[in-house]
Amino acid sequence: QVQLIESGGGLVQAGGSLRLSCAASRGTFSMYTMGWFRQAPGKEREFVAAISWSGGSTNYADSAKGRFTISRDNTKKTVSLQMNTLTLEDTAVYYCARSPYGLGYSTPNHYDYWGQGTQVTVSS
Repeated sequence: QVQLIESGGGLVQAGGSLRLSCAASRGTFSMYTMGWFRQAPGKEREFVAAISWSGGSTNYADSAKGRFTISRDNTKKTVSLQMNTLTLEDTAVYYCARSPYGLGYSTPNHYDYWGQGTQVTVSS
């Protein structure tokens, strides 16, 4: 059973930065696409970013392009999301997830394991 544990969430002022991390335990990590999703209150879970198994390719939601950077370290079994220039609209619970599919699949049902989520709150 794969276990994903997120960390790094918190309260930040608009315009600030946060770095989220996700550590995987048990199971194979390096063979899978890894992604970040977020869910704001009253809204559906939405795709933020994903990275290929090798780390050589990435995919971003339009809202994340130019501000967020996803990266991974297969030796440490971690995936990170560097978030810059945060806005109030970035407030949400952020989830790390694993997918056996390629980067072209960005819907939650293409991801099979999920972390418990970490809260990101952006204040004015």
